[in-house]
Amino acid sequence: MIEGNVSADGEASSSYPFGTTRAGEAPERDDALLGAAVSAAEVTGAHAASVFLLSGDHRSLVLAAACGTPPSLLGGWRRIPVDGRIPVAEAYRSGRMVHLADAEETMRRFPQLSVAVPYPFGSASVPVRAGRRTFGAMAVLWTPGADRTGLSRAQRRQLRSAADRLGTVLAGLSARRLLVEWDERTAPVVVPMPSAPLIRVGLFDWNLDTGAVTADDELCAIFGIAPREFDGRMATLAARIEPADLPGFRSAARAAVEEGHVLAHCVSIRDGGGRLHTVELWGRVPEDPHEPQTASHLVGAVLDSGSGMAAMAALERLADGFFALSPDGRVTYANHSLESLLRVRQEELLGQRPWDVLPWLADPVYEDRYRAAVVSQQPVSFLVRRPPAEWLVFSLHPGGQGMTGWAAPVRQPLPDGAGPGTFVAEEGPAVSLSPAPTAPRLGALYRVLQLGSALTGAVTAHEVFDAVADQLLPAFGGQKLAMAVVEERRLHLLAQRGYSKRFLAAFEGTPLHARLPVTDALTAGVPLFVETREELLKSYPGILVGRSNSWAFLPLIASDRPVGACMLAFDDVHRFPDEERGVLTALGGLIAQALERARLYDAEFALARGLQNALLPHRLPMLPGLRVTGRYVPGTRGMDIGGDWYDVIPVGDEVALIVGDVEGHSVAAAAAMGQLRSAMRAFVTAGHQPSDVVASTNRLHLDLDPALLASCCYALLDPRSGVVRIVRAGHCPPLLRLPDGHAEILNVPGGPLLGVEAMPDYPEARLRLVPGSVLVLYTDGLVERRGSDIVADIGRLRISLARRGGGRLEDLADGLLQDACRSPDRMDDIALLLTEYAPTAETAAEPPSTGAGFGPQP
Repeated sequence: MIEGNVSADGEASSSYPFGTTRAGEAPERDDALLGAAVSAAEVTGAHAASVFLLSGDHRSLVLAAACGTPPSLLGGWRRIPVDGRIPVAEAYRSGRMVHLADAEETMRRFPQLSVAVPYPFGSASVPVRAGRRTFGAMAVLWTPGADRTGLSRAQRRQLRSAADRLGTVLAGLSARRLLVEWDERTAPVVVPMPSAPLIRVGLFDWNLDTGAVTADDELCAIFGIAPREFDGRMATLAARIEPADLPGFRSAARAAVEEGHVLAHCVSIRDGGGRLHTVELWGRVPEDPHEPQTASHLVGAVLDSGSGMAAMAALERLADGFFALSPDGRVTYANHSLESLLRVRQEELLGQRPWDVLPWLADPVYEDRYRAAVVSQQPVSFLVRRPPAEWLVFSLHPGGQGMTGWAAPVRQPLPDGAGPGTFVAEEGPAVSLSPAPTAPRLGALYRVLQLGSALTGAVTAHEVFDAVADQLLPAFGGQKLAMAVVEERRLHLLAQRGYSKRFLAAFEGTPLHARLPVTDALTAGVPLFVETREELLKSYPGILVGRSNSWAFLPLIASDRPVGACMLAFDDVHRFPDEERGVLTALGGLIAQALERARLYDAEFALARGLQNALLPHRLPMLPGLRVTGRYVPGTRGMDIGGDWYDVIPVGDEVALIVGDVEGHSVAAAAAMGQLRSAMRAFVTAGHQPSDVVASTNRLHLDLDPALLASCCYALLDPRSGVVRIVRAGHCPPLLRLPDGHAEILNVPGGPLLGVEAMPDYPEARLRLVPGSVLVLYTDGLVERRGSDIVADIGRLRISLARRGGGRLEDLADGLLQDACRSPDRMDDIALLLTEYAPTAETAAEPPSTGAGFGPQP
């Protein structure tokens, strides 16, 4: 949604000193953004400041304003995913400042950022907000000092204040419907770092007949006269001009008036301190036919370039090459020596980036050296080989307004191992420090690292798609993403975002030999980038296009075979520069590897899950005098299998209740669980006593040479008497809830884990239940939390059992699971078995006890 004043023809507009703005323009917002960026840089002493605003789809932060560092240098940082591991995104999400004093702290907290931007710098990022609304984030960059403390407390406070002031202004504009939402199509507003003007310009209006002069304050300052003390006479100004220059100046002025041409004359003047310097005077006769007296008038300006002209003249006399670069790397000045040194004319260099003009400077390593100087604001020197075999040394010295460069031939032998881009010491080219890395533009490497990191945590194919969508859409400004997998030489949709299901249904089951852009890219193994709708329809007449206008079709090839395809679509026309194509191609390889791994995992998971489902009871038996319900919840993301189990086995007039836990979450754990469950079933049905069942199971587990340990809790309940005999093998104690709502932890004695000792003692405890009691057997996944005490965890379960009881047994089980699953720290599986003792007159052999309800029985 775009807010703003809407005119009669439907276009957003606003009143502004420079006229009515077109749709999408927001001058008041731009003024606020620029002012905030400049203020942030000034109060922190940073050499660069930027403001990022939340995009309309709320998926990314988009660069809205920059001061100091030009957006062309930022490359891939124009758009940052909201959930990205970038300080700006972290500040936006957390609502707190992210302060990184130096490169070491950046590496520690944001290692991927440090790998992608390996330059020494400090940074601070703060949210831009007003009330509960967060509009974006602001960031500043500075060169770390020797103390490496970063910003002072006062500077941090001032930075937060600048961000808060911007948030207040944006909130006010939003309330007045003058805040146009930022998106990827809106160009950021940029200003250079504030600095004192290098050239002073004073304006004048001079009547030659009367000698009267109207001068502005700057002209008075150039002549060293206080504005309030200037008497408006040319004689006062002339007194400051070097006497030898006066005759020539007066003659040139008269000639300009009489002949009607422009006055252009240099004179030397003395300022208030007596210092002599040269200024330029430019003037012309004003054209006004209604006032003929203006024929004796000159209006114009005095230009004081300080020592600039002398400095440029001095540079032109030097044998070495000197040049100046703008903040975005374009040549703004080059002396004639550089022209001969680089063997290129000045007019070919001016306004261009050196690495775009000179083929032997096109290696990314040289542009990276320039970028390192800009980001770190520290001098950089390096060697360059000019064909065929001549070496040059380049030295770059950055500043807030750009950069000064120096180049000269290497006149000393090079050290062994020197190569293109080798750093050199400031005192001479013969000392090699280290080779500079060949790096892509800022942000490109980070995109690969960020997606690679996200894919590392993706286990299933759908998680791979979610990771890709979360990264690709905000990073490249796309609106739609679909991923298909190859099955039996056909494409089948895995998942999508932004598309309509009806549109994609037309392509479901497409064979790989079909004539479509996605299949052509997949069979050729080369990405296909389509920038316009016309281009797509020309190559594929009659294809369903939908509402998109640009597309990137990425083949997903792994192990030299097609595993799927990724389709990224843009609502507006999107141009794919070479760098972006390269990054998307590299990301396609990462996605393919992750998708193949995930699909293999999905296949293994289906097998393992089927194994576990076969081992767990499909339904529990109906037992007279008892109500029983069980639950199993996997604890790990992805495989969703483990070694927890529960079982209910009728044995004559009694019933065996079992809960067990094999350590680990794998197919091996599930297989071990199946062996133990089968063994216990065999020993139970053979009529063994409870302690003998557990001891025999332990011996069998040892005979199988277990790699995994296990625990279990076995209870044999007689529904006629309510007597239950319990044996524990390294397992959590059961719980009991009485009919009055009181819940207790049954701290019955227990033996060691299964698979630890050959001849352990597993004691048996006897308890008598009262009607309405609920016996709770469970595994530690129900209670255990990371970093917490297991005793306290079981205590919380007891409280939950007392609070939630009294209703249906199924509702109680679901409630206990709900409490456990609410914790974000839960990592283990959960097995839960609830048994309610509810005897009838037919099942009760004798009246139940009226005592405490449970306890050791003789």
